[in-house]
Amino acid sequence: MKIIAVGMNYALHKEELGHTEINTEPVIFMKPDSAILKDGKPFFMPDFSKEIHYETELVVRINRLGKNIATRFASRYYDAVTVGIDFTARDLQRKFRENGQPWELCKSFDSSAVIGNFVEVDRYKDVQDLHFHLTIDGKEVQRGCTKDMLFRIDDIIAYVSQFVTLKIGDLLFTGTPVGVGPVSIGQHLEGYLEDEKLLDFYVR
Repeated sequence: MKIIAVGMNYALHKEELGHTEINTEPVIFMKPDSAILKDGKPFFMPDFSKEIHYETELVVRINRLGKNIATRFASRYYDAVTVGIDFTARDLQRKFRENGQPWELCKSFDSSAVIGNFVEVDRYKDVQDLHFHLTIDGKEVQRGCTKDMLFRIDDIIAYVSQFVTLKIGDLLFTGTPVGVGPVSIGQHLEGYLEDEKLLDFYVR
């Protein structure tokens, strides 16, 4: 399986990171399967970064093989969603960007893609109008709604499938809203989708 992720898919998040350009296509990056962290296992702070940020996102699970998928058929290619964290080594990201280098390493390191328990999409009336939020030590730190995405889920799937064949079990991280921030050892992170807790783990 592979992890496909979308960067800067919420306008206010782009602003908080200082990006003013207008994207006419989704910003796509990939994470290896070794980035997956699931089942409530703890996230261990890496030695190579002093500034690990959480980025809370809706994660979509692909359930069909697909290539060159039309937008109108894209909803047939995923069956479940959850809340996930795209951990980012922000200090490395800044350094790589300043040097004009690729910044995959700041996003794709081991355990950088945390996922919660999946919920069937049929439970929801509209996946493009789902609220999700993250708490740290019981305090809400980030909240978003999928209706605020710059590029909708079905459009992202159609776009990505032009370049990469989607396979059963692939995961799509759909982008984070405003409110990203640092984590530290000992913190307790809990992620909610429509007020149902799907994600629960500690930072070690």
